[in-house]
Amino acid sequence: MAAGDCTAIAEILRNQARGTMSGKPKLHYFNGRGRMEPIRWLLAAAGVEFEESYLEKKEDLTKLRKDGSLLFQQVPMVEIDGMKLVQTRAILNYIATKYNLYGKDLKERALIDMYVEGLFDLNELLMMHVYLPADQQDQNFANMMDKAENRYFPVFEKVLKDHGKDFLVGNQLSKADVQLLEVILMVEEDKPDILAKFPLLQSFKARISNIPTIKKFLQPGSQRKPPTRPEEVPDVMKIFDP
Repeated sequence: MAAGDCTAIAEILRNQARGTMSGKPKLHYFNGRGRMEPIRWLLAAAGVEFEESYLEKKEDLTKLRKDGSLLFQQVPMVEIDGMKLVQTRAILNYIATKYNLYGKDLKERALIDMYVEGLFDLNELLMMHVYLPADQQDQNFANMMDKAENRYFPVFEKVLKDHGKDFLVGNQLSKADVQLLEVILMVEEDKPDILAKFPLLQSFKARISNIPTIKKFLQPGSQRKPPTRPEEVPDVMKIFDP
């Protein structure tokens, strides 16, 4: 083998090593919350730095579709550990498993999944509200606040009471805790006193918000996204128009 070939191979290996040591997950989505926000939250809670590649126009999404990056032609998509993962729940499960945020055994994972699925139902209402026609928003707002206050938050208040621990499952942080905090803060943006009747959720919010990695994510300047404003909706919709 020629000396030049050896030098080239050595350089490739050095680049691979640097990539292994410093490679960050790369998130592909528009510059907003949507279905990527729970993924941002979970990576941040795990203390994982990540990069973002924003879709700014329809052509950006088309390019990802044409180059085979999107298994089901949809985002979110996350490049991590040599994979291009799609489907929000699959991405969250991978991150939670990799960073020990998914319980210690099968029963704990079942509880975590059950709680997270409930949170996804509420999160879907919150996430889609701004995209609804104006004449449907008042009714939808009343519906999602009613469900938060009378269906979902009472469940988690009872879970915390019955479990008697600092966390929803077991005695360590899981993706369920992270996503519950995310949803609580989203609801509080619309109704700041929503936790008035839930003292254990109030304590939970304060406790989980003070975990160093999460506390950092809640500071101004982090990669946490603000709520989508009504005037931003047309630009987002143009990216995803058929």
